[in-house]
Amino acid sequence: QVQLVESGGGLVQPGGSLRLSCVASGRISSNNLMGWYRQAPGKERELVAHINNNFVTNYASSVKGRFTISRNTAKNTVYLQMNSLTPEDTAVYYCRIWGSDMNYWGQGTQVTVSS
Repeated sequence: QVQLVESGGGLVQPGGSLRLSCVASGRISSNNLMGWYRQAPGKERELVAHINNNFVTNYASSVKGRFTISRNTAKNTVYLQMNSLTPEDTAVYYCRIWGSDMNYWGQGTQVTVSS
């Protein structure tokens, strides 16, 4: 079993920044991906970004150039630095860790971008 704990969400004004963190604990396979998804009200959950254990990254086109995903493999932690936030970024952000033999989600953290 793997547990994921997210932190760093909150209310921010348009143009502002937030940094999300997610710590994984438990039986974690060494070959894995960690990533962030988000779900806005009335919309489906969508991929924001992911990073593998070789630090190869992938971003949704809507966040490319504004968001940066990184990880600390030794600490089983993934981060999402979000800059130039817009109201369209408002959503619950979920952390995920997955591999050939596991797939776990965090509980989510609310990000609200509003003036």
